[in-house]
Amino acid sequence: MFVDQVKVYVKGGDGGNGMVAFRREKYVPNGGPAGGDGGKGADVIFEVEEGLRTLMDFRYKRHFKADRGEHGMSKGMHGKNSTSMLVKVPPGTIVTDEATGQVLADLTEHGQQAVIAKGGRGGRGNTRFATPANPAPEIAENGEPGQERNVILELKVLADVGLVGFPSVGKSTLLSIVSSAKPKIAEYHFTTIVPNLGVVETDDGRSFVMADLPGLIEGAHQGIGLGHQFLRHIERTRVIVHVIDMSAMEGRDPYEDYLTINAELKEYNLRLMERPQIVVANKMDMPESEENLTLFKEKLGEDVKVFPISAITRQGLRDLLFEVADLVETTPEFPMEEVEEDDSEHRVLYRHEKEEIDFVITRESDATFVITGDRIEKLFKMTNFQREESIRRFARQLRGMGVDAALREKGAKHGDTVRLEDYEFEFVE
Repeated sequence: MFVDQVKVYVKGGDGGNGMVAFRREKYVPNGGPAGGDGGKGADVIFEVEEGLRTLMDFRYKRHFKADRGEHGMSKGMHGKNSTSMLVKVPPGTIVTDEATGQVLADLTEHGQQAVIAKGGRGGRGNTRFATPANPAPEIAENGEPGQERNVILELKVLADVGLVGFPSVGKSTLLSIVSSAKPKIAEYHFTTIVPNLGVVETDDGRSFVMADLPGLIEGAHQGIGLGHQFLRHIERTRVIVHVIDMSAMEGRDPYEDYLTINAELKEYNLRLMERPQIVVANKMDMPESEENLTLFKEKLGEDVKVFPISAITRQGLRDLLFEVADLVETTPEFPMEEVEEDDSEHRVLYRHEKEEIDFVITRESDATFVITGDRIEKLFKMTNFQREESIRRFARQLRGMGVDAALREKGAKHGDTVRLEDYEFEFVE
């Protein structure tokens, strides 16, 4: 089964908690704080593995949760950082954040890595909070939560050459003859429902990867037939080989077929038309093919070169493969994402990002005030509520962020209940 799109959940490891500890050696008077920091949580890293061909493994494992950092220890010892979690993906995988639609990584080369979910930093131990005014603090932070997100993995096959054309024009047969690939071949439409890859070697020793892609029909750019499944995979190819059934056995006009396919490629993504295209007139061993080819060339005009071949009898294949190899060598790659030229010394890229809101206050039907917001929730998770001093520090941080004033504006009175995550406390004037 060929799987080319899947949704997975990733979560970076939480940071380890900082520790509250004091030196208690016999001959060290007033030993002072000695709590160490927590270790950093593990990142979730996607890495390209050349041997993989599909996203099949992700059908069975869709949750990737990295390990948390080790907690801080006494005697000022830091917790151990966690080792990154490596997730193997096939070459040609694009990783997109489901919530924002932002492309996080385009992974194409063996060994290429991208951090998809960062681990949280370790919480600070009480050694970090010592000041002349408070030389023995009982404050320590919990570890920062790791980043979590749902991501969509999309596989777009890495082939130099893509075979396009209506169903049953002979694409699979052509690939099976010029390479050692063994695609399924039958006399019905959409025999090929997944891309087949084959390595083609020419007589002069050059080689390239050719993909036989699912048949294309009118309306494919709108998802009709195998529309988007097909078109997704042609985006990476450098050269398009347009196969046309010149025998017109199914009663279709070869020239109309040619126009229809090109219209679909243009509608899906205008950049597909920038790629060089080779027009191949297949099934020349059939009767009436010669007449149809003459008519086809007249309609097409002089500027487009047509290669008459017969995949069955191997007629014309040698010249075709030489032409394809020449084009592959001279055509640059088409990156999936627009990449700026590396002028980092002279150019700065500014991105507009919405200012993060610290908190939002809402009111429930039972008159409870509920505080939400990424920053305030992160602060809450990093507070150690087992220590009185940590709780007082948290209250000061809330006041500094303007939470108290905002609650008063919303009508909070002395004794009202305020909820933050799972924690409820009383509003005190």
